[in-house]
Amino acid sequence: MKKFIDINADIGESFGSYKLGFDEEIIKYISSANIATGFHAGDPNWMNHTINLSLKEGVSIGAHPSYPDLSGFGRRDMNLNPDEIKNIIKYQVGSMLGFVGIEKLQHVKPHGALYNKAVKDKDIAKAIIESIKSVSTELIHVVLAGSLWENLANEANVKYVRETYADREFMSDGSLTPRSIDGSVIENTTKIIKRTLKLIKTGNVDSFHGDEISIKFDSICLHGDTKGSVQIAKEISESLKKNNIGIKSMSNILA
Repeated sequence: MKKFIDINADIGESFGSYKLGFDEEIIKYISSANIATGFHAGDPNWMNHTINLSLKEGVSIGAHPSYPDLSGFGRRDMNLNPDEIKNIIKYQVGSMLGFVGIEKLQHVKPHGALYNKAVKDKDIAKAIIESIKSVSTELIHVVLAGSLWENLANEANVKYVRETYADREFMSDGSLTPRSIDGSVIENTTKIIKRTLKLIKTGNVDSFHGDEISIKFDSICLHGDTKGSVQIAKEISESLKKNNIGIKSMSNILA
């Protein structure tokens, strides 16, 4: 039986006159797009541009909400209570709905520090889940594979996909290696391709400390701002085809 995987990427992260990433190229090789909603990057004009780009390429659309941290690109932790988390999620998802409507919004994936907080913080994870669910029970929740967050999404009986990463190192417990640690973001294309194929074929990957860990997942994330991201995406796409592995969106993975 042919294997299928969703490939997602964080895009639409330009702001004003500043352009970040290579969205027009990387979108050719993904099936789901996580589009910034203005709190860490993106603005109404870039959101509209990236949405149109996604629709043109047949890529499913997702909202990519963050802590309100433009100057820190959403990668700094903030001490917000659960109600505040719910409100910033609904606010940002609502901005995306204004452009595409609920029928064209596939998923919601938090960004940066908010995402990392939900991996281990029960209250934050629950707040995110409840907020997305309150907007629509049809929206797919993107959660880190094997995390507390995944367990809570399962208990809440929501639609969710388990995400892993092609270009990030993992700690031995399955969490992402903090960006503050040198080498946490992998830039060697050959290593990324090898890791990705191993993940899909075996469900295993070598951690940052060298031990092999198991990850059950549905979607692999590529970062549009990683050095050489377009070439990485292209080579991953070509490698998957050679290995008879198909790419399809989250909603089709869950169907």
